[in-house]
Amino acid sequence: MSDTRRVSSDTQYPPLEMAAASSLDKPSRSVFLGVDVGTGSARAGLFDKKGKLLGLSSSPIQIWKDGAFVEQSSTDIWLAVCAAVKAACSKAKVAPTEVQGLGFAATCSLVAVDSDSSPVSVSLSGDSRRNVIVWMDHRAVDQAERINSSKSPVLEYCGGAVSPEMEPPKLLWVKENLQESWSMVFRWMDLSDWLSYRATGDDTRSLCTTVCKWTYLGHAHMQHVNDNNSRDMEACGWDDDFWEEIGLGDLVEGHHAKIGRSVAFPGHPLGSGLTPTAAKELGLVPGIAVGTSLIDAHAGGVGVIESVLPSETEEHDKEAICNRMVLVCGTSTCHMAVSQKKLFIPGVWGPFWSAMVPEYWLTEGGQSATGALLDHIIESHAASTLLANRAASQDISVFELLNKMLETMRVEQNLSFVAALTEDVHVLPDFHGNRSPIADPKAKGVIYGLTLDTSEKQLALLYLAAVQGIAYGTRHIVEHCNANGHKINTLLACGGLSKNSIFMQEHADIIGCPIILPRESESVLLGAAILGAVATRKYHNLREAMKAMNAPGEVIHPSKDPKVKKYHDAKYKIFRGLYEQQLSYRSMIAEALS
Repeated sequence: MSDTRRVSSDTQYPPLEMAAASSLDKPSRSVFLGVDVGTGSARAGLFDKKGKLLGLSSSPIQIWKDGAFVEQSSTDIWLAVCAAVKAACSKAKVAPTEVQGLGFAATCSLVAVDSDSSPVSVSLSGDSRRNVIVWMDHRAVDQAERINSSKSPVLEYCGGAVSPEMEPPKLLWVKENLQESWSMVFRWMDLSDWLSYRATGDDTRSLCTTVCKWTYLGHAHMQHVNDNNSRDMEACGWDDDFWEEIGLGDLVEGHHAKIGRSVAFPGHPLGSGLTPTAAKELGLVPGIAVGTSLIDAHAGGVGVIESVLPSETEEHDKEAICNRMVLVCGTSTCHMAVSQKKLFIPGVWGPFWSAMVPEYWLTEGGQSATGALLDHIIESHAASTLLANRAASQDISVFELLNKMLETMRVEQNLSFVAALTEDVHVLPDFHGNRSPIADPKAKGVIYGLTLDTSEKQLALLYLAAVQGIAYGTRHIVEHCNANGHKINTLLACGGLSKNSIFMQEHADIIGCPIILPRESESVLLGAAILGAVATRKYHNLREAMKAMNAPGEVIHPSKDPKVKKYHDAKYKIFRGLYEQQLSYRSMIAEALS
């Protein structure tokens, strides 16, 4: 990273009030900018004060994959963010002076930088550009197992076990395998925190990232929930004994300087707002408010969980919000539910206090490969190229073509519902392990019912069975959460897969709950923009901003046909049995090799 792009934590910038009095004086309208850095792209979206999307743009980001190793570059990511923001403003015809607040959301990837904020390699290749361990990287499975064997009390707050996708196992892997890099790193940051740091020069961490991915105990800050200066909260939720016990005691040094000396509730204003350097790179005005960040899935939750009918948002909504679960469906799927009391649920992450909605405990389930699994099923099939060419010739997506094919096959076979096409095909979707509720990173995917058929129709069946397998996994998570204290009866969905009609209808039928889609489909971007809106102080708190900027759209109801329920109940039993069989076979082989 060149000197012109470098931002240090002690750089002095003009106060936000001074910038507001000059550059931001009397804007024609209030526009809030959300930035979302996903697995494959950086996206930017602009929203008005009612949460209506004005325009968006995206820019691809580079990714390196080698088996369990998945890496990115923070330099490349920032360049993509800048390109996306400038393009979004241009498309939406929004002037820089109209953008009042900015918020960031990103995958829970791990960023390493030195004392000059330059990248430090986390790659065995030694490539200094590759300073980001991507969320889905599974290099640290062994480290996660060793950390879990410690039985530390902090593990109670992440379902009893850390995942190799969380930060402590990844940090331990770097220390054990890249000692030179380990000694060079000055800051370890979650990607969304790094983005807000890059924009403001303030390295305050978010309660969302630290609590959900770093074992930080957020409830240590219960007394600060209404504190306007919460951005200055000293990080008192680290369990030093935990870090010492797992071999990372050096991260405790300097009041946890490398992993976070101060934390803040999502949406609290950082530093003096956008720095002049970052403003120039983004094409925005210095000093605009930047809110403390969120993980992308959690931003999706903020952008959708209040997207309900007005009758549900009246006086008794303190408990009503606890009956909802948000599905953030993209490369992976995250399942977000909140409760007023903490619920310890084996195999499900949390309870995380104020990690998404202030003053509520968050339960976070997840499936590590959903969109990624459907892409894999399609792209690895012999008919993939033919299907892609047909879809292109009709100017529709591959998913739209497959959905049309399935409906045609249903009619040809005189079936009363599409799901019945997969009576002989069953999929266990754990191709990248099981995150929830089994918490088994060694779980493997299963396809039952293969033949020598390599036609497009056979691919359509595999695709449908995989969609159903994913939905059965969500049903397993919902049932498990409800058996442990939740009362979930409504789902809300956002993300790319929520635009897929068969994916959504199968989920509604299989889980037996209505699914509400938000008015604005870009819920993660909206959630990030809401952080910027809260940082401007135009809203008293995050919940008020959510209610003002969330709105419902289409509602998908489960089928009323009892045959559909009976069919899925039977397939769900098969789904559960596929994992039990896998455990049995794993044990048999282990015994044979012992």
